[in-house]
Amino acid sequence: MASRVDHEYDYLFKIVLIGDSGVGKSNILSRFTRNEFCLESKSTIGVEFATRTLQVDGKTIKAQIWDTAGQERYRAITSAYYRGAVGALLVYDITKSQTFDNVQRWLRELRDHADSNIVIMMAGNKSDLSHLRAVAEQDGQSLAEKEGLSFLETSALEAYNVEKAFQTVLTQIYHVISKKALAAQEANGGGASALPGQGTTINVGDSTANTKRGCCST
Repeated sequence: MASRVDHEYDYLFKIVLIGDSGVGKSNILSRFTRNEFCLESKSTIGVEFATRTLQVDGKTIKAQIWDTAGQERYRAITSAYYRGAVGALLVYDITKSQTFDNVQRWLRELRDHADSNIVIMMAGNKSDLSHLRAVAEQDGQSLAEKEGLSFLETSALEAYNVEKAFQTVLTQIYHVISKKALAAQEANGGGASALPGQGTTINVGDSTANTKRGCCST
């Protein structure tokens, strides 16, 4: 199987996981990137990240996913990590209504620090604990529709909808990038394709692609 000499991917997208502490962000990350789940996982300290490469519309996309600590004392530290993010998974726990009530606060913070074109998915996690449900699925769906977000209920424990959530976000980001590239191409008189080449880091806020290679925009 032939390998690419310079890069093993066409695009690098930075995704941030946000939401209250204990909603399962770290297990969503480990389930998606390593297909692992740890019942004894501890609260994230500061910021951690992991990567996974997958196919979107025939392109190889490397997702660099940042797991931000939900504790209040780390929020000043993690705010810098929104910079350069093109996607976000905003997670709450369906068994804890307070985590759902705080979604609006997280959304405000995200919109304050991230680019206005960021793709956001709201995820109601721990759907395997439906017998302890404190937030109706319809309430999550209604809030997502009101805020213009995608929505899914997920279970990191059962690997339910975790893959779909990230695939949806990454596909939406790619479509945003493609539309911007097409618009830029038309603005340039229909010349050579404006789509970036291999290993290109994308910032959805730019009218053209950010051509930094091999690392995420900061």
